[in-house]
Amino acid sequence: MPFIEPIRFDIKPIEDFRKEKEKLSFSEFLKDSLEKVNQLQIEANNAITAFSTGEDVDIHRVMIAIERANLSLSIVTEIRNRLLDAYHEIMRMVP
Repeated sequence: MPFIEPIRFDIKPIEDFRKEKEKLSFSEFLKDSLEKVNQLQIEANNAITAFSTGEDVDIHRVMIAIERANLSLSIVTEIRNRLLDAYHEIMRMVP
C-alpha cells in the first residue's frame, strides 16, 4: 500500500492586527490593512499562475491562497459598505 504524505500546515498565518493597534493612527491602520489585502491578492494570483504553468505547487496551497484573498476582500468590502451606510445616516441627521 503506498504511503500518503500528510498535509503540511506551514502556510503563513494572517498577521495579528492587534499587535500595533496602539501605535497606528486610523489612516495608517487603514492603509496598512489595504496593503495586506492587496498582498494576499497578489499571492493568490502568483499561486494560480504557478499552478497553471505546471510548477510543483500543491493544489491545497493554491486553494488556501485563493480563499484567504477572497475572504480578506469580502471583509474589506463589507467594512466599506458599513462605513458608507454610517456616512449616509449621519448626512440624513444633518439639517
